Amino acid sequence: MARQDGTPPGRRPGIRPLAELVEGAMSEALARRGFASADILAAWPDIAGEPLASRSQPVRMEWPRRARPEPDVPPPPAKLVVRVESAFALDAQHLAPLLIERINALYGWSCVGRIVLEQGPVRRPPPRRPPPRPLAAAEERAIAGATEPVADEALRAALARLGRAVVSGSGRPAAAGRHTKS
Repeated sequence: MARQDGTPPGRRPGIRPLAELVEGAMSEALARRGFASADILAAWPDIAGEPLASRSQPVRMEWPRRARPEPDVPPPPAKLVVRVESAFALDAQHLAPLLIERINALYGWSCVGRIVLEQGPVRRPPPRRPPPRPLAAAEERAIAGATEPVADEALRAALARLGRAVVSGSGRPAAAGRHTKS
């Protein structure tokens, strides 16, 4: 049962899910590119499959102009512009009918009629780091022993986290050219 302020039970008043805030913030930028929502961008890896998804990205949807929209008639299909790295352009061209079919299945209606390929560099997300390996009991004891003399509890906990990251190998690699004194 919702509270008087309309907040569902289990959620504090004034707290909203991040998805609501992100969609609101992105809707204007997406609309400028012809996207009604971020669905196609988020689902692109599933639509295109690997390795094409990592070598291409949807750029914009170009909708044809209509004189007067009719309420019961769906709009004519759009043209989807996809940026693709030049080495994968031929693959993307051959897969275009399949991509159109998958996109239209995602939306449930014929929203994309054709795909136009634009060759160029594609932004890639940064590679994900593997999770840190679990530490052995001896390594945990060594970290605890090294941080034991620190009197400040918060500082000791921070140093222990740093020690675990360094020992497990999840810390950042040392910068090239950086030397330490012996």
